[in-house]
Amino acid sequence: MLACVLRAARPASARLSSTRPLAHFMDPDPSRPVERTIRTKLTEALKPDHLEIHNESHMHAVPPGSESHFRVLVVSSQFRGLPLIQRHRLVNEALKEELSSRVHALAIQAKTPEQWESSPTLAKSPACMGGSRGDHTVEEKLKAGRE
Repeated sequence: MLACVLRAARPASARLSSTRPLAHFMDPDPSRPVERTIRTKLTEALKPDHLEIHNESHMHAVPPGSESHFRVLVVSSQFRGLPLIQRHRLVNEALKEELSSRVHALAIQAKTPEQWESSPTLAKSPACMGGSRGDHTVEEKLKAGRE
């Protein structure tokens, strides 16, 4: 199964758009409610110049079609002057409900527009080491994500 990759962006400065084309806002797949919720909450909380949400559940020991493992790239001017840990806390705060219920893992890249301009890339995820096999809450989270 291919990774479900949805990209969205709001208009950014010409300086940003010249480094890597920003995708247009897309309607998220209605069969992906967790991904849609992540997109909505991050957009409302952080007003990103660029936002990518990658469902990486297929790379892990979960049933096909799961929405449990995500990687996000958030480019926001709200990150200016903040250390990386504080940026991650802002993302985690916006998604606290999902992280406590439906999402088992969230990899975060949080960049300022200037950082994105100088390095418009998304880090690759490492291979799954099977860590969720020992986490008995994953089944409950997957069930909650389907409801």
